[in-house]
Amino acid sequence: MAIANSKVTNKNQNKRTKFGTFGGVFTPSVLTILGVIMFLRFPMVAGYAGLWGVLLILFFAKSITFATALSVSSIATNMRVKGGGAYYMISRSLGVEFGSVIAVFFYLAQSAAVALYVIGFTEAVLSAFPELPLSFLAVASIANILVFVSVYVGAGWTIRVQYVILAVLMLSIVSFFVGAWSQFSIPTLLSNLTSEWTSRYTFFTTFALFFPAVTGIMAGVNMSGDLQNPSRSLPIGTMLAISFTAFIYLGIAFFLVSTNPRSVLLGDNFVMGDTARWSVLIYAGVFCATLSSALSSMMGAPRVLQAFANDKVFSWLKLFGKGSGVSNEPRFAIVLTFFISQIAILAGDLNTIAPIITMFFLITYGVLNLACFYESISKIPSFRPTFRMNHWSISLFGALACLVVMFLIHPLWALLAILLSAGMYVFVERSKIIVNWGDVNSGLAFQWARKALLKLEQKRYHPKNWRLSILTLSGGPYNRLHLTQYASLLTGQRGFVSIAQIITGKIEELYEVQASAEKQLRRFIREESLMAFPAVVLDERFTSGLKALIQCHGIGGIKPNTVLLGWSGDPEKSKVFLDIVSIVKRMKRNLIIVRCQKESQMWESPSGAINILWEDTLNGSMMLMLAYLLKENRQWRDCPLRILRPVPCKVDVENMRRVMEEMLKNWRISAEIFIIPCENPMKAIREEMEPSAVLFAGFKIVKDEASNVERVSFQRDIMNLPGDIILVRSTDDFSLSA
Repeated sequence: MAIANSKVTNKNQNKRTKFGTFGGVFTPSVLTILGVIMFLRFPMVAGYAGLWGVLLILFFAKSITFATALSVSSIATNMRVKGGGAYYMISRSLGVEFGSVIAVFFYLAQSAAVALYVIGFTEAVLSAFPELPLSFLAVASIANILVFVSVYVGAGWTIRVQYVILAVLMLSIVSFFVGAWSQFSIPTLLSNLTSEWTSRYTFFTTFALFFPAVTGIMAGVNMSGDLQNPSRSLPIGTMLAISFTAFIYLGIAFFLVSTNPRSVLLGDNFVMGDTARWSVLIYAGVFCATLSSALSSMMGAPRVLQAFANDKVFSWLKLFGKGSGVSNEPRFAIVLTFFISQIAILAGDLNTIAPIITMFFLITYGVLNLACFYESISKIPSFRPTFRMNHWSISLFGALACLVVMFLIHPLWALLAILLSAGMYVFVERSKIIVNWGDVNSGLAFQWARKALLKLEQKRYHPKNWRLSILTLSGGPYNRLHLTQYASLLTGQRGFVSIAQIITGKIEELYEVQASAEKQLRRFIREESLMAFPAVVLDERFTSGLKALIQCHGIGGIKPNTVLLGWSGDPEKSKVFLDIVSIVKRMKRNLIIVRCQKESQMWESPSGAINILWEDTLNGSMMLMLAYLLKENRQWRDCPLRILRPVPCKVDVENMRRVMEEMLKNWRISAEIFIIPCENPMKAIREEMEPSAVLFAGFKIVKDEASNVERVSFQRDIMNLPGDIILVRSTDDFSLSA
């Protein structure tokens, strides 16, 4: 079992370089959105889709990022966002399992994305300078090293580099608009209004071709730990970046289709360069777009890894949580990111892994929307975002849209990404990571439970809906383990188990004892992997505490209908035992008394039959139901279920067998029936029951007329029979006929 810790100390916290909305969020987001796809793929998208089609593609793509931005804004303004961006927000909302999935795969996706952008830069350089005496690999490696050095020096230096890149990028776009304005043609515009799809390029494949261009909003979110005011900068910077780039893409789309014939749009990758007033600025823009995207990814990925390592989910990652200098630069993580990107560059062709990179970006977006959706519908009081311009339906739309887009882009890679994420989730969940931060899971479970309880309260009780709800009186949890084990086996996945302890004494002096006892009960339940609830009651007298417990434990329609306790043959404890039995009878609860032949601390697989000593229909039907529930457990399924009915020798055995067979048929339970004519029932039972794993037997509570004291009435020789014995007394509200 691992323990995660989110507390990270930093002596120079106040001296760290912090960035504002423009430098920390807007700039990296814009530079990543206005990337290489805008220059090299967008003309082809416009050529196939036409003006109306490209506007529709832009609308759908921006709708997804807009919904995600609203979710990010809601989550960011509801918490103090620290380093790690998307990982931090998701882990603190959906829990460590979802957070770990996002941390690992989002980090790897961004690290590989560095290589993707570097390779795009390299292709542009070699296209602009075909006489360059350097190989593709050499240019890509040099570019990767330059990106690495820029980020390794520090985020402040990188941000300043990005200001220059942003300026060049804006000049290249202005150059395109100036050139396009002078070449504007209405006939060309009219000819490019409608789409011209092919068997290879449909609306969905073209949408998939363009969508990676708008996946850059995480660039700003990843800088959350380096922002002066994340709760303010993240929503404002992200929304401004989406809006600003949307207008730019709209303008470029309009001028592309109004200045270039469709054949040119589909046949020339550098259409924007030919259209621009100064084509050299377009090349400069391509260089800046690819380099800026590489810089953003090289900056963002290490910060995700650093935040994940500092949470100590996996102890072997602690080296990458260390920061350097007053700005706490994640230099160890930066070095690892460089090596991952360089390995991807050495692989040569990223076309095969590019779809999976996009998939993990979309998974991040989808889970962010899912986190906001769950936070909203859980109605948890702690979800109080200052950003109010959002609704749970928008977040749900964003999550579902991301899932749909994943399968539109590449169904196989989408399925693979989801399976890998699910595998990672299960691995972390089974690691039983204990974290010291809350998440939405408990709030969501509370809301679902609340609605279910209120709905259950409105329904009238019917015996058909009867479920076993056991209140187990075991004393100390480690004293009589077999009681809680039997309670869990009898309820299985169908009912409830509460493990109760009554502490007697002066109430005002025992509150700390109560808290300690409840803590011990919870630890016991967790260690034994029991599906149970703890209940610890204080009272001056045991009997009054038991009455209060039986009456008040539970909520609404979920209250214990059965009390389970252990058998005691100790004469000194007989009074307490009889008091419990008498109280349970007056409270009209079913009563189960368990006597284990061997009260071991380790549960052993049963061997033998599940026997029922049938004497009357009331207790018999209850015993039959309990035996059926017991047999439903995996370790008891091979045990035969047998009904043993001793009768006088002159009884019509065949007729009685037919009656019981018809009864079992109506009750839809299969069991072997043994009608045993005999003069000595106990002797006959002992002979027929072997081998026996457990014997269910009914009992009554009768009042001794002489002493006016209630006592348990059953055949005392039963306790001398081999195997475990379970005595059962049923109330009148149970029926197997329902």
